[in-house]
Amino acid sequence: MRYSRQILFSPIGESGQGKISSKHVMIIGAGALGSGIAEALVRSGIGQLTLIDRDYVEMSNLQRQQLYCERDAKEQLPKAIAAKKRLEAINSNVKIHVDVLDISSQEIMSKAKHVQLIIDATDNFDTRLMINDVAEKLSIPWIYGACVGSSGITFAIVPGQTPCFNCLWKSVPIHSAQTCDTIGVISSAVNMVVAYQMTDALKILVEDWQALSRKLIFFDLWNNVHKEIDVSQVKNKDCPSCGEAPTYPYLSYNKLMQSTVLCGRDTVQIRRPETYSFNLTELEEKFSKQELVVQRNPYLLTIDFNPQKMVIFKDGRVLIHGTQDISEAKRLYYKFLG
Repeated sequence: MRYSRQILFSPIGESGQGKISSKHVMIIGAGALGSGIAEALVRSGIGQLTLIDRDYVEMSNLQRQQLYCERDAKEQLPKAIAAKKRLEAINSNVKIHVDVLDISSQEIMSKAKHVQLIIDATDNFDTRLMINDVAEKLSIPWIYGACVGSSGITFAIVPGQTPCFNCLWKSVPIHSAQTCDTIGVISSAVNMVVAYQMTDALKILVEDWQALSRKLIFFDLWNNVHKEIDVSQVKNKDCPSCGEAPTYPYLSYNKLMQSTVLCGRDTVQIRRPETYSFNLTELEEKFSKQELVVQRNPYLLTIDFNPQKMVIFKDGRVLIHGTQDISEAKRLYYKFLG
């Protein structure tokens, strides 16, 4: 039997396998984490999988993004499309839905109404805050995960029971401007986050709620660090996302990342929704170490990575010169600034 080894594991068993096969999971992001989790879910016999990603396969992805091959990179296939082809070859019984798009809060809301679990495999906090508000509003559990360098972090969020991501965001030092594109990542760190996210996913899918640790997991494999952090006390009754009178702020337009094509210029402006200030000195040091062409004055910093150029203002605005494609501009923004 295909799932016999999974069924022999007593916390799952025949009953749990039946529940897994009846559930629908949505993964947002089909990069390193998303591709790993998608494969694991499909092999486990999930009933339906929705996979959403805005990007395409590049050669630099192949070191850690296990669903893709050199041919996908050469053809610049959208990750969601390449993933669907591979996943269907692994398990033809799973219904797989994919979308190639830079998802909005409205789209997350629409698609989430049909799923029992959301898994975060994104590369930015703006999308996670949107996922969080949708999940809280619809009472859908979701699993946060991120990795960079040799470190990773993950936490299963259960609406009404655990702190939400907005609580964590404001109380726990999980912010970072570091990305895989700026300091790199090793595949073992990816695999570790996937293992934690996938295990929590199975616990949720078989409805073994007591088995969830409800702790924030952080590790750094290279430096032999592993921490389980009790974050139960950061749940805030006044949180606008999960508190006693929620307003779900990250579902409103004025709380989203603002992107505008500047009239008459081959340029996109991106502005963060909250009050924000870049440390230009730190950014100059970071980008110079990557041998990028960097210029700075007291007001702004410029990174030239021909054919595009990024201008970062101290007040939080960023101009991406060399494109009128908002999705491409946001991709570059998250690539360099997290």
